[in-house]
Amino acid sequence: MPVPELPLPRSDVPETVARVASSALGAAEAHTQETSAAVGTPSGAYTLLTWPRPAGLPFGPSPTALPPTAPPATDVQAAEAPGPGTGLERLLRGPHGLGTTGLRLTPREEPAPPVAAGEGRPIPGLYHHRIAEPDPERVEEVSRRIKAWALDEVSLYPEEWEEQFDGFSVGRYMVGCHPDAPTVDHLMLATRLMVAENAVDDCYCEDHGGSPIGLGERLLLAHTALDPLYTAREYQPGWAASLHADAPRRAYRSAMDYFVRAAGPSQADRLRHDMARLHLGYLAEAAWAQQDQVPEVWEYLAMRQFNNFRPCPTITDTVGGYELPADLHARADVQKVIALASNATTIVNDLYSYTKELEAPGRHLNLPVVIAEREGLSDKDAYLKSVEVHNELMHDFETEAAALTAACPVPSVARFLRGVAAWVDGNHHWHQSNTYRYSLPNFW
Repeated sequence: MPVPELPLPRSDVPETVARVASSALGAAEAHTQETSAAVGTPSGAYTLLTWPRPAGLPFGPSPTALPPTAPPATDVQAAEAPGPGTGLERLLRGPHGLGTTGLRLTPREEPAPPVAAGEGRPIPGLYHHRIAEPDPERVEEVSRRIKAWALDEVSLYPEEWEEQFDGFSVGRYMVGCHPDAPTVDHLMLATRLMVAENAVDDCYCEDHGGSPIGLGERLLLAHTALDPLYTAREYQPGWAASLHADAPRRAYRSAMDYFVRAAGPSQADRLRHDMARLHLGYLAEAAWAQQDQVPEVWEYLAMRQFNNFRPCPTITDTVGGYELPADLHARADVQKVIALASNATTIVNDLYSYTKELEAPGRHLNLPVVIAEREGLSDKDAYLKSVEVHNELMHDFETEAAALTAACPVPSVARFLRGVAAWVDGNHHWHQSNTYRYSLPNFW
């Protein structure tokens, strides 16, 4: 299949966008002051606000560049709960403190979109933003293309794995996470990488032949499909042949080939860096498995800052058809926001996959399991405390993102942050609604 021609990444933003951005940022600063003044008020007084769809954003692409979208994502009201409380009671009362309204620049009055039958239910007390159902036409086309790529281009899986591949619903996942992607070709950049990353996780680390034994060697060789080897001419053919040795390496090589043709050099190098972070996290988890060790909670969370979804939101500008300049992306405050978002989304995975992992053979480390073991809590209390950890990370992400938007009033920064937030929301929606893979524990 030929590689599609994609427009070059764009870092420019029309002057009119910049003017709208300036006005919006002023509103954000005023809202931040209001939020600060409200600290200490009852938590039920806060409203959990969601991010608008990019078609209606000052920092999104022009409406003509996007396909028709479903109604905008809407707000989720915080539940009222009288009096103090702990555990489930406190969670159901909703968030409190700074960061609970994120970067919403204007109030929204319309009701939240209903959850369709059979789409699962959100974890009670989990702070999240609901989104409209991803565009079904895009979902269908991305799903068709990714399956053709997996079967015809990289021979990713045997026939008996087809149901699991379909059940992953990766097309729906990526369309929901990248609502500002201008074309399906752009969406495919993220979709191939997502599938390739999961192939590495499943085949090297998890339940499709994975093992902690020898994982470092497998990951290093797979990483050379992303970060090419430059060596003596005599040995170059051996390395080139190795890129086709197994499905994960074939998938990495192909997905990265597509990506570098559409991305700028700094965007490609940024992804390589974040993939190295991911592989480092895999190795830490493998070491604990080999030693039959349950880490301290803080050690587990440190691992999760590396073994997390970070490579996915970090490419949100490439998928959106523009580029956040390297000097801006490298700012410490931008890196902090990306890390917080990635950490929160990964705890979402821990929570929704909890029952799935308990039913699998062996011991799978996730945040509730580690908290229960290390802090002597019941399974239920450890799970509820994990929800609180997620909520704190989400509030910190939104607070830091709002502060960054005010401190660095550059339209490409604001647009990138919106893209990261859209990824956070889409990631939760997919986990909640993918009942093929996930079900909730009976703790409520």
